[in-house]
Order: sequence, then structure tokens, then C-alpha cells
Amino acid sequence: MKGKLIVIEGLDGSGKYTQTVKLKDYCESIGKSVKMVSFPNYGSPSSSLVKMYLKGEFGKKADAVNPYAASCFYAVDRFASFKSEWHEFYENGGIVIADRYTTSNAIHQCSKLKKDEWDSFLDWLFEFEYKYMGIPEPDTVIYLRSELEISQKLITSRYKSDESKKDIHERDVEYLKRSEMSADYCAYKLGWNTVECIENGKMRSVDDIFNEIKKLLHFTD
Repeated sequence: MKGKLIVIEGLDGSGKYTQTVKLKDYCESIGKSVKMVSFPNYGSPSSSLVKMYLKGEFGKKADAVNPYAASCFYAVDRFASFKSEWHEFYENGGIVIADRYTTSNAIHQCSKLKKDEWDSFLDWLFEFEYKYMGIPEPDTVIYLRSELEISQKLITSRYKSDESKKDIHERDVEYLKRSEMSADYCAYKLGWNTVECIENGKMRSVDDIFNEIKKLLHFTD
């Protein structure tokens, strides 16, 4: 019996990793068999092309690599992770919680295209990863919706104001603005569960956001 794949998605600085860890810990506390994965999988050689791309080795702007080529970099990393780290666990009924997934390709690569090309790209992307590469399709996607100005402050704080530590996505504000638009579009079109992370111009508390995630997943204390 196959397990479940839950994806925590959102733009940089939206709190994906924090909420993924909290969800994993909570699932374990109520006796569920759970594994957490994170993408890109920087600890694996499979992320080499992703790292080269984000460091600007193929061009200093995100759109220096076309969306189809860039998607392949990330897809191969996910395929390697699935086959070597969680395939058996998932196939045997375990719950896998992913910090980013194919959904990130949807957001970030759509932003390189004209809006009237988004639907055809999404059709290609999901067929490529789920059908031809054979990685699992998510059962649930939780989209942590934030605002660029606030998330940028959190990223800057994360790097202690050292702008040189940002990758080519994080440095390119125009690209991030386009990604914000494409993320909202994907969430609506694909039926993701949206959690609004900003309230009254400030980031909601970690626990407040997490409690909403639990409700969406029908988990109760």
C-alpha cells in the first residue's frame, strides 16, 4: 500500500523548512511513520547541476537557463532522492513530507515564461516528472503564501545581511516578483491549500501557521 506525500511549498523566506520540521515532529508524536525530505538535496551529488545553476555558473540571471533545462536539473535531483532514499518507505505506506517538490519547478520556471505559456509548461512538467520520470504525485500541497518585501527581510536576516551569500534567485528581485505571481496562479489553478502567512503587515507566528496546517491536513491533538 502506497503512503502519502505531503508537500510544503512557498517562496524563499516563507517558512517552508520550519513548518516541514514541525509537521514531521508532530506526526511522529502521534505515532505516524514519517520521513522528511528537502529539495534541492544539497547533500547528494544529484544536486550538482542545481548548485552550479544557482551559483550563476550558467549565467548570472535566473533566466539564463531556459525553464525546460532548469526543470531537468531539479527533476533529476528528486528522482535520485526518491530512488535512493524514500522509495521503499513510501511504497510501504509511510508518510513523506517534502520541503519543496515538483511544485517549485512550477512556480519558479513559469516565472521565466509569458503568462499564456504557463498552462502548456505545467502540462509538460507534470507529465515529465510524474509519468516519464516516475516520481510520486503529491497527495496534498500546502502553499505558504507570503509577501516579497517581508520574505526578503527574512532572507537578509538569515544571511546576516551578507548579500554575497544569496543565490541568483534570491538576488534577482524582478524574478522574485514574477515568481510571486506565478505561485499564486499555480496555487489557484492546481488547487493547492493556501495558508496566508502575513497578517496586518507582519509574519504570523510559527505556531499560528502550523495550527492552520494541521487543520488542513485533518490532524487534531
